Amino acid sequence: MKTLSDLAIVLCGGEGKRLRPLTYYIPKPMIPVGSSQKPLLEYIVRHLAYYGIDDIIFLVDYKAEQITNYFEDGARFGVKIRYLKDDPQYKGTAGAVYNAYLKGLLDREHILIYYGDILSDINLRDLVNHHIKTGADATLALSPNYTLKVGVAELDGTKIRKLVEKPPLEKPVTMAILMIKSEVIPHVGDILREKEEADIMGDLIPMLIGMGRVEGYLTDAFWYDVGSLETYEKLNPELVDEIFSYLKVKKTQIIS
Repeated sequence: MKTLSDLAIVLCGGEGKRLRPLTYYIPKPMIPVGSSQKPLLEYIVRHLAYYGIDDIIFLVDYKAEQITNYFEDGARFGVKIRYLKDDPQYKGTAGAVYNAYLKGLLDREHILIYYGDILSDINLRDLVNHHIKTGADATLALSPNYTLKVGVAELDGTKIRKLVEKPPLEKPVTMAILMIKSEVIPHVGDILREKEEADIMGDLIPMLIGMGRVEGYLTDAFWYDVGSLETYEKLNPELVDEIFSYLKVKKTQIIS
């Protein structure tokens, strides 16, 4: 097994119900972003390649053909892409990863897991190195800059003393990007024996926290969850172009 992770799992199988009606026609990771209107998943692939993570497994299901037809084997992006369809026996995000483990695809000591609706310029090499240095079973990328989407009221009894519109949460939030030791993935089987499906953040990580083996990696990197119609509509194409200019996602010129 290799020590540094050059293997990434990207979760691409969900139906994207919060992005309907768009996802009636295209899978969530294929929604177009930036002025180039390239798929969100292309930004993730190019970002992984930028940090030398060139072996990628897409865990697919819903409208998987659109993803496979676009990315093929990954050669035009300078990476190797393999595909594994979710197995209904192993439901949930952790179940999908467990299925990959049972298929013998996770042949690295450390695996990077990246959710397919996340846009970020996080330094993945720093995340990998932090994870390995601490010896944790899992390391979660955390953002300290999350802002609440609603106003917060300060009360005196029932009287409002102060209203703060969309304040910072002032606590780190998970970015849906994490490192994990492959040796802990069999714990998902224990979870699935007790419940119908297993979630990475809702089930597996709490189990590992209970064992005292989970680290956090704080980063000020840009991070945007494109998982709902509201957040997608608010994503500024020019901002995407500016932040991800290092990926060289070019817009094809159209002759008018």
